[in-house]
Amino acid sequence: MDFRVVSKTRHRARFRSDFKVSFIESSEKAKASIEGQAVRLADRIVPYSFLLAGVVGLATRNLAKVAAVLMVDYSCALKLATPIAFLSAMKEAVNHKILIKGGKYLEALAKVDTVVFDKTGTLTVSSPKVAEVLSLDPDWTEDEVLKISACLEEHFPHPVARAVVKAAEQKNLAHEEEHAEVEYIVGHGIASKLRGQHLVIGSRHFVEEDEGVSCAFAQNQIEAIASKGHSVLYLAVGQKLIGLIGIEDPLRDESKYVIARLRQMGIPHIVMITSDGEKTAANVAARLGITEFYSQVLPDGKSAIVSRLEKEGRRVLMIGDGINDTPALSAASVGVSLSDGADLAKEVASVVLLGSDLTHLPLALELGRRTYARIKTNFRTTIGLNTVYLVGGLAGLIMPATGAVLHNATTLGVAWNAQRAKLPGDTSDYVPFLLEFAQ
Repeated sequence: MDFRVVSKTRHRARFRSDFKVSFIESSEKAKASIEGQAVRLADRIVPYSFLLAGVVGLATRNLAKVAAVLMVDYSCALKLATPIAFLSAMKEAVNHKILIKGGKYLEALAKVDTVVFDKTGTLTVSSPKVAEVLSLDPDWTEDEVLKISACLEEHFPHPVARAVVKAAEQKNLAHEEEHAEVEYIVGHGIASKLRGQHLVIGSRHFVEEDEGVSCAFAQNQIEAIASKGHSVLYLAVGQKLIGLIGIEDPLRDESKYVIARLRQMGIPHIVMITSDGEKTAANVAARLGITEFYSQVLPDGKSAIVSRLEKEGRRVLMIGDGINDTPALSAASVGVSLSDGADLAKEVASVVLLGSDLTHLPLALELGRRTYARIKTNFRTTIGLNTVYLVGGLAGLIMPATGAVLHNATTLGVAWNAQRAKLPGDTSDYVPFLLEFAQ
């Protein structure tokens, strides 16, 4: 028996690997950093300092005033303080089990106004379980529905697949049937053949729209399962829907707290995306206090939603942990993944929560805000104090040597301020900030 994974449906819902790679590459190139802006500003100031010194020399013929101008320099503090603030914040983040892969992502965290959660594996735990099995055909018992479902699902390491297989094992249902090639359509379902009959198992979209199997006759049973907040898995044999499996996807203990904390922080838009049906999504959203959600979203639909929100002018943070989430993670201003997520998701994400704990998400946002505020404070301090020293030198109130001391003291002061802890109560031991991740 052979089985293979394909990254598209046979009809409309396409999710190709080449699309993901190109999308990710183009999105990454479009991002900018305040650090680069500070460096460019510092470089632009230098010629004007020399020009001012020349004008003062020609106008006053006073070398002391020329020296006073040259001794006061804006660029040192501007170039030092910003990268120091970013690097120290990255180190502080690791102390709090948050990996931030560069200063530009701290800036993006500071500006986030929309947080988009993928439901499965993010708001919920990664260990779903079978809650109920329902047969829709008198020729099939519930045990037979579960048995044949496990027979198809056993080949794939997806959390839902593992839940189905485990449920069959717990009931001692052996599923050793020999079936033909198994085709796994990413984010949709599985197709195969058994004893000459075509078998499909997966989402309603896949079974009904892609495979042409009618599910309307079982609408009452589907709604009854979905109203409990359970995801619905559909099994069809020979173009006929013969069974439903309700998958319980327990919420993380911290999910509700994190949503409430984000609202306290003033995040105006909190969104949930799921492939589940509308009733299941509404049930979960209500339990979490989320009012904006998208249900029955196909894998490539996630990135489309995030891109649309970005085009509306929102600064989006997308958090997800699966391979299907990677285009959406890259399309967002900030992509966040969990450390127990898929390797590709962690690679693409700009922030990784090392403890796989959602409570670190508000902490990352707060760190971004405080770092950005610290940089702006240092910028104003640098410009303000050095301007005072410059005017004092031109007026003859500050000698060149005094100006040099004051200028360097200001540079040291803003550098010290930049490296100070941004979050209160950071008493954790020093952890290297993994410079290989800095960009």
